[in-house]
Amino acid sequence: MDQILFHAGPLTVTWYGALMALGFIAALWTASRRAVLVGISPEKVADVGPWLIIGTIIGARLVYVISYPQSFAGKPLWHVFAVWQGGLVFYGGLFGASAACILFCRLNKIPLWRFADVLAPSVALGHAIGRLGCLMNGCCYGKVCELPWAIKFPASHETYPNAVHPTQIYESLLNFTLYLSLAWVFRKWRKFEGQVFAIYLMGYAIVRSTVEIFRGDYPKEYYLGGWMTPAHKVSIVILLAGIALYAWQRVNVAAKVETTPKTGSK
Repeated sequence: MDQILFHAGPLTVTWYGALMALGFIAALWTASRRAVLVGISPEKVADVGPWLIIGTIIGARLVYVISYPQSFAGKPLWHVFAVWQGGLVFYGGLFGASAACILFCRLNKIPLWRFADVLAPSVALGHAIGRLGCLMNGCCYGKVCELPWAIKFPASHETYPNAVHPTQIYESLLNFTLYLSLAWVFRKWRKFEGQVFAIYLMGYAIVRSTVEIFRGDYPKEYYLGGWMTPAHKVSIVILLAGIALYAWQRVNVAAKVETTPKTGSK
């Protein structure tokens, strides 16, 4: 683990920040290529980028500050805004980015669920890259284990000298698999608008719940029943939301098809 990527005079660039930025760039680039397949200008994807970045950071940091107030006890107020030091909750970022996307689509008169389908696979890709930043930052680490692929952090890390599950790598690989699956669904199996985004919600809820089993960075008081983490509880809500959205959009499409007047000669 080495948090610093390089120094450029007074500027310090961390692996965490660099990989987060790379994740955003990769996500927007792949989404722009996907957008043209459904009649959305790639420029609209580029335009939504700053909205998503701001919404993600605000949402992710806000949920982290609310969830872990003890992390800021006795520290100056500016630490609340020091996102470059880590401390972002993905689900908070997802909520913030979703709110920003809804507002952007309304202002620009873009079909929301079509745009959500364009972005959904790329969210998984960006997250896969960003989790590697968590690995280099030393956050979101796993429980102690003795498996051959367990990793050890430096002596300055709270887990030292124990070997732990590389949960950041687990989630990165699972998210990359989710990205490939969603990209295939978008091109080969998409039947109605909102389908890909709904599958993303369900897929990521399963991915996150699986990885949470191996996470070891929560204080003991945050566990429910000795095993359920806060993210497990949110994942249940996200999974149900994905199922509801899938069913709702599918029914809406079927209803529209039934009410569409049929043309033809008699």
